[in-house]
Amino acid sequence: MNIKRILASIVTSVMVLGLVGCSPKSKDTSKVTIGFFSNITHAQALLGMNNGQFKRDIGSEYNLSFKQFNAGPDELQALLAGSIDIGYIGPGPALNGYINSKGAIQIIAGASSAGAVLLTSKDSSIKTVKDLSGKKVAIPQFGNTQDLSLRALLKENGLKDKTSGGTVDIVQAENSLIKTLLSQHKIDAALVPEPWGARLEQEAGAKVVLDYKDVWRDGNYSVAVVVVRKEFMAKHPEVVERFLKAHVSLTDYINSNPKEAKKAINDEIKKLTKKPLKGEVLDKAFKRLEVTNYPIKDSIVEMAELSRSIGFIREEPELDDLYSLDMLDKAVNEAGKGKTK
Repeated sequence: MNIKRILASIVTSVMVLGLVGCSPKSKDTSKVTIGFFSNITHAQALLGMNNGQFKRDIGSEYNLSFKQFNAGPDELQALLAGSIDIGYIGPGPALNGYINSKGAIQIIAGASSAGAVLLTSKDSSIKTVKDLSGKKVAIPQFGNTQDLSLRALLKENGLKDKTSGGTVDIVQAENSLIKTLLSQHKIDAALVPEPWGARLEQEAGAKVVLDYKDVWRDGNYSVAVVVVRKEFMAKHPEVVERFLKAHVSLTDYINSNPKEAKKAINDEIKKLTKKPLKGEVLDKAFKRLEVTNYPIKDSIVEMAELSRSIGFIREEPELDDLYSLDMLDKAVNEAGKGKTK
């Protein structure tokens, strides 16, 4: 056979195989990936993974998997890249993602409210927010909900972060590293979600400067919500409906059976982190939050205004399409549960 013909045949075959591999038809549409953190504020995700409810309700015809994140901005990137489909996430990143992607994601449920505290080291002289002037304060990640809450606190107390010409040095650090940084005096304070606040008190002797009700809006603010890629919801509404059915059931179980729910959630935390929480840490963490089905919309509107005032959002946001709660309403009604916040 002519060498040129052989080469042409090989090239043609490779091109055809490449096109087949890139074809949308070859994509495994049965895959569903849920994003979450190993935080108590994502209690439904942890319980649903532990007791298998998501897999049961979504159905065996779908290849369900979970992906863990440390903070919202990283999870948001994964959502917008299409590597996860549904995510438990803070309202700050959810809001920024919705605005910057021009509505590619939507909030489909709430998950928890409050659940964050401002702490300092046991030998610190910091007693009020005003004392943070000239200090270094850690949050899990720039742009996440705790970051926005901290900046709101600074603004209320006439302070600014250094990048805005102020005196407070805001730094980002993984929740698991903040204990070491605080103990070594590499940071002066931290605003963290639960269970990290309770852990810092128990394991590092950290002192609470502001408890969960004092951080923002008397504790009446969403700290975790559920978002979905709009494209995924359009293609797989049945998956989103089944997911929300599980979410509502898990919320009810946590609130109705706190002892059993805490144990299952702690078992899952042990699987994920290799270290279960002590009983007193778990109890204190749950006392600082409310597990709920619905987002607190007013708090998210205020968060949008704050994001714009500090430059995370450049223009006044249009939030009319931020929420898609009809499926949640249906799941709540079918479960016979009234709306909560």
